[in-house]
Amino acid sequence: MMNAQIVLEKTISSIQEAGLRPSLLLHACCAPCASYVLEYLSPYFDISIFYFNPNIYPPQEYSRRLEELRRMLKDMDSTAVLIEGAYEPHIFSKIAHGHESDAERGPRCSLCYALRLEETAKQAAKDGFDYFATTLSISPHKDAAKLNELGLALSAKYEVDYLVSDFKKKNGYLRSLELSRQYGLYRQEYCGCMHSMRPQG
Repeated sequence: MMNAQIVLEKTISSIQEAGLRPSLLLHACCAPCASYVLEYLSPYFDISIFYFNPNIYPPQEYSRRLEELRRMLKDMDSTAVLIEGAYEPHIFSKIAHGHESDAERGPRCSLCYALRLEETAKQAAKDGFDYFATTLSISPHKDAAKLNELGLALSAKYEVDYLVSDFKKKNGYLRSLELSRQYGLYRQEYCGCMHSMRPQG
């Protein structure tokens, strides 16, 4: 099995050796997940954050996460540009149909990964980015191997490099918790879609 962290470190080393600073379109689902990834990658890439998450429910939650991402970028003095994708929850509802009862990391999640990664790859190709990636792998609940498999396939399809990664490595998830406390970031109680919401009461 591919060691994503070793691949990422080799990519960064080759970039540094070549004296390059590539552009990166980084898909992000929320501020806590983006915090560590920005801290980690900002020394090596010119980053734009792509907030494309039609899975997030309800709309108020979508807006809250977006505003928290904006606040985090400001508070961290980040130079990253924020790009908001279209919020069209019916697209997610269509792909999730028949998978409403799937467990997390199951087929519904893979379909959701593919939906968001493909839109990121298309946006990266359209805007001439050197690389695209996602913060999703920082979560212990997300399948980094599946994300990388999808990302590499989309890289070939759209002819833009995918940054192989597993951001939970090197204590990335723990660092995201520290940064969340440092900046007072809102940490949501569920992944995003209505099917991942924890039972109330």
